[in-house]
Amino acid sequence: MVTYIVRRLIAAVLILLGASFIVYQLTALSGDPLADLRESNNPNKEALMAARAQALDLGTPAPLRYFKWIGGAAQCLIPFAAKCDLGVNLVGAPVTEALGRAMGQTILLVTAATFLAIFIGIALGIISALRQYSALDYGVTFMAFLFFSLPIFWLAVLLKEYGAIGFNDFLKNPVFSPAAIVIASIFMGIVVVVFMRGGFVRRAIGFVIGAAVTAGLMALLSATGWFRNPGLGPVLIVLFGVAAAFLVTQLVSGIRNRRALYSALIMVAVGLISYYALNPLFGNMSWWGIFAGAVVCIIIGCAVGYFMGGYDRGQSMRAASITALLMGGLVVLDRFMIEWPNYFDNSRVRGRPIATIGSNTPNLQGDWWIQTTDTFTHLLLPTIALMLVSLAGYSRYSRASMLEIMQQDYIRTARAKGLPERTVVMRHAFRNALIPLATLVAFDIGGLIGGAVVTERVFAFTGMGDLFVHSLVPIPDPNPVMGTFLVIGIVALIFNLIADLVYSVLDPRVRVKA
Repeated sequence: MVTYIVRRLIAAVLILLGASFIVYQLTALSGDPLADLRESNNPNKEALMAARAQALDLGTPAPLRYFKWIGGAAQCLIPFAAKCDLGVNLVGAPVTEALGRAMGQTILLVTAATFLAIFIGIALGIISALRQYSALDYGVTFMAFLFFSLPIFWLAVLLKEYGAIGFNDFLKNPVFSPAAIVIASIFMGIVVVVFMRGGFVRRAIGFVIGAAVTAGLMALLSATGWFRNPGLGPVLIVLFGVAAAFLVTQLVSGIRNRRALYSALIMVAVGLISYYALNPLFGNMSWWGIFAGAVVCIIIGCAVGYFMGGYDRGQSMRAASITALLMGGLVVLDRFMIEWPNYFDNSRVRGRPIATIGSNTPNLQGDWWIQTTDTFTHLLLPTIALMLVSLAGYSRYSRASMLEIMQQDYIRTARAKGLPERTVVMRHAFRNALIPLATLVAFDIGGLIGGAVVTERVFAFTGMGDLFVHSLVPIPDPNPVMGTFLVIGIVALIFNLIADLVYSVLDPRVRVKA
């Protein structure tokens, strides 16, 4: 394994060197970095041209200039060297500074969207494969192709119009009209019917219950002004926690494993206790605190699952730790909701919290909760836009893969042995269905750092894609182009190597050999 990884890394370095050399030469041939100064009427333009030519080393031929640039770039890979040198841009600013800002914006923008698209897309694809040719399958297929066909800029504009402007106007008087309640109730009733199995009578009952619950919930939200003063409270946290405990146990081990179910329910009780016990600590919260809390949740969940025992301690530990994470998430979410009125009434927000451009509100004052809420409201719409467009591919690939797996001989053998359908799907089919997706997921994660150019332009994010485009037109700026290419190339090669290693984890028949 070690020999294989070393060989792949050596090959990756050679590929990256060759590709970067070609890109550098193409960038050098794409235009004149001094074009804007040549056309300038500035009396000292000759001095400006000489200064820029010296800063960019334009007097050296491009092939030789590449080796100087790669020598500085190689220092970025030396740990703790602090000598990373990717050159300067046209205005003389270090490329590392612009690249660092762009990477931060891109990671904020597309990371959540990509992981949500992977998770939701794979889940929808597998569910539609298990319900092949049903109303659910046709509905998921239709929506997948619809969102895949929509131009991202048009979808982004619709989200800005109705998801930001329309919702902000609604918050002035957050009361649902009777027509909106009726339409939403009918829609949710149809959704329930699509997900249900059974005959006409059972589906009709499901439609009535779904519509009635939706209408009652919307009326309650309107009467209490929930959108202006949201919150979960201990009752809803416990209800959602119990539902999560049953769902997680069903997926991990099956409800029949009572030890796993009890472990998960114990974590619901622990989460309720933490709801009151952790309130004093929330005043000085940070991302490190959230991370530490997640680690503590996993440790406590694993400990509870281990001591609960059972015929499979691993199942109890997984059920308890996942439920603990979900309960922790509910507690943190409730805290964000409690802080929502303070953010909503802030003088910089002015009662319009859902933003349409940028990554933050300028000069916004507030603690970590207010600043994080502001970041979330700015990322909400672009994340939804990217997720809707991306999940179509994952749902189609996962559906096709799952349908192929379910026809294999070992699946029929597992069913003939009398194994529960949950075990057949989760242990035998699901894991093998992920194998073809490993390449697609690794490719997308490796490419996400390159940024989403159109989305960044629509929502005014200055990320990697925007930096790359502005470095090419109207005047070529070689060093930012090469810095962006270097980052994208390294990430893509690393995740392709990870994909090869994941194959051997998902499928024991695959063995990585040197």
